[in-house]
Amino acid sequence: MKELTDIVNAYDIAAQSGIKTALATVVQVEGSAYRRAGARMLITEDGQLTGAISGGCLEGDALRKARLVIHQQEAMLVTYDTMDDDDSKLGVGLGCNGIIHILIEPINDSGTSPIGLLKAIVDKRLQGVLVTLFSIEDRKAPQPGTCLCLTTQGLEISGLESSDHRLSLINDAQRVFDQQQSETRILTGEVEYTAFVEFIKPLITLVVIGAGNDAIPLTKMAAVLGWDVTVVDGRPNYAIADRFPSARKVIIAKPSEVLQHVDLNPQTAFVLMTHNYNYELALLQELIPLQLPYVGILGPKKKLERMLAELEDNGFNITQDQLNGIYGPVGLDIGSEGAEEIALSILSEIKAVLSSRQGYSLKFKPTPIHTTHIKKISSS
Repeated sequence: MKELTDIVNAYDIAAQSGIKTALATVVQVEGSAYRRAGARMLITEDGQLTGAISGGCLEGDALRKARLVIHQQEAMLVTYDTMDDDDSKLGVGLGCNGIIHILIEPINDSGTSPIGLLKAIVDKRLQGVLVTLFSIEDRKAPQPGTCLCLTTQGLEISGLESSDHRLSLINDAQRVFDQQQSETRILTGEVEYTAFVEFIKPLITLVVIGAGNDAIPLTKMAAVLGWDVTVVDGRPNYAIADRFPSARKVIIAKPSEVLQHVDLNPQTAFVLMTHNYNYELALLQELIPLQLPYVGILGPKKKLERMLAELEDNGFNITQDQLNGIYGPVGLDIGSEGAEEIALSILSEIKAVLSSRQGYSLKFKPTPIHTTHIKKISSS
């Protein structure tokens, strides 16, 4: 989501200056590659790049092709075979052992542009589905590109008015939205098209409970990741916006008031670090029934055990499912010392939990780094 946000912001700046742009999207990967399908990059006619489609190997060639796309105002599908180590092809030995298909689309103000569909997700900080349509079999055929966006706020469609696949793609988008799992679908007909139906998670929302000095590096590092950060504390002399310039909101609130200031989504994480036992106990009682994916509590394990026991002694029933989302001591075991390293540990654990990963070294991962869960379905 951060990449999409950066691209939308960069487009707005370019558009205000009258600079033409194109959008490059990794639409399909066969084998291994640095970026997976869904990676995007905005390219301006004067050579500014926002986002990334590789580790830097493909960007130069993509820039050259994007300028052609901008000039001709026609989308282009480009394929890079990184299985070949011959430096003469791209000027660099990639060694990724994959085939990468990248669709480059011109951005213009006529109708609903790809950027307009991205904005439908980014501006409202929503989860959603984007559909990108392209033809690998017939590269000279029209490449419809980013053509559909589905969110809880509704459906937006661009360029499918006369398409035989319009209804089918709407149904595909709804299914992917419900299942929260991307698909690649083959659409047969006069021209064989591939539809990349991509589920996009909402922006990670980090709610830091506690405005002490140790919360400052946590908010700064989360902002670098593009997370939406809110800081909450009951102490007016701590909860000061100037102390947390990286946070979108800094709130003064009692535990019973906190949830009034937070928009919860499936990517919301709380970290309790007030160093005030009673404040955190009262807030934990508010959070547990919500069964959030991540509630981290700074401090020793005995502190959390005492809090849970105290709640249960007062008649508060805590289920195993609710306990599964509570993390204390907070963070991954990376030998952290000091506020900055503790922040790194906490953010790493949050990312691992929200990605359903274990957080161990990739050295010991028995399967490829990017395991794909994309379905391939043929449809006429």
